[in-house]
Amino acid sequence: MSRAHPKTPVIALIGAGLATLGASICCVVPLVLVLMGISGAWISTLTALDPLRPWFSAAAVLSLAVAFWLVYRPAAQCGVDGRCIEPGTLRRRRRWLWLATALVALLLLFPYYIVWIL
Repeated sequence: MSRAHPKTPVIALIGAGLATLGASICCVVPLVLVLMGISGAWISTLTALDPLRPWFSAAAVLSLAVAFWLVYRPAAQCGVDGRCIEPGTLRRRRRWLWLATALVALLLLFPYYIVWIL
């Protein structure tokens, strides 16, 4: 009989990362491509995804909310089968979650603070 493992926020974090990349593809990706030396007229077509940015941003925030719920809920330390997560593992998960949240926030807010940099 297989035992259920405690749920981890990994899938929610991956979803937040992908949604953030989708939200920032109109602004961050062209800048990164130009900094890497890749150029061309096709880069301007990446702005076609700009109308979808609010949807991607909402998906990223929702995924982060799910990840925070999975890590900080009262039952986060023990699974359904009674097996508990070690405190060190839980601390490491929370640390990675906050690091991912900071990275997602930087990417989501990029179109607003790049104006002051350039």
